[in-house]
Amino acid sequence: MLTLHGKKTYLRALEPEDLDVLYAIENNEEFWEISSTQTPFSKALLKRYLENAHRDIYEVKQLRLVICAKDDRILGLIDLFDFDPAHQRVGIGIIIAKKEDRGKGHGKEALELICKYCFARLGLHQVYVNISEENKESQALFEGLKFQKVGLKKDWNRAGGKYKNEILYQLINVH
Repeated sequence: MLTLHGKKTYLRALEPEDLDVLYAIENNEEFWEISSTQTPFSKALLKRYLENAHRDIYEVKQLRLVICAKDDRILGLIDLFDFDPAHQRVGIGIIIAKKEDRGKGHGKEALELICKYCFARLGLHQVYVNISEENKESQALFEGLKFQKVGLKKDWNRAGGKYKNEILYQLINVH
C-alpha cells in the first residue's frame, strides 16, 4: 500500500514475530505515562493481542502499525484509537522506542503517512492527539505538521505523585 510508504520510513501491520518488540515497548516504564499504562503486560496477553491484530478498525475502533526504517529495522509503533466513523475522527499515538532513533525524521514521516492514510483511505475529517504540557518534543513534532493547539486539560493526568496538564491538538482535513 503506497499510502503507508515514505522516503525513509514505512508503516506495516503487526506480525506474530513482533511479540518481543511489543513486549519490550509495552513493558518499558519510561513509556507508561504517555500510554496510561499502570501494570506490565505478559507475553501471553500480548500474543493474544497479536492474534487479533488483524481485526478491522471499524470493528475494534483502533489500529496499531509498526514504524519501520527502509532497512526493515523496527523503530516504534503508531496507534489510531477511539476511531469514530460517525464523527469522522480518530486519536493518534506514536512512540519511537530508542532515543538514538529520535530526531531523525522517522516520527515526522510516520505521522505524515498515518494522516494521509486517515484522510485518503478512511475518509476522516480530523485526527487529534493529546500531549503532556511537559512534552515539548512531541508538541514541536505535531505543530510542525500543522496540528493546531485547541485546548488545555488542567490536572488531567497524575504521574509521579503530581497532576499534569494535557494539551489537545487537532488536524482538520481541508481537502
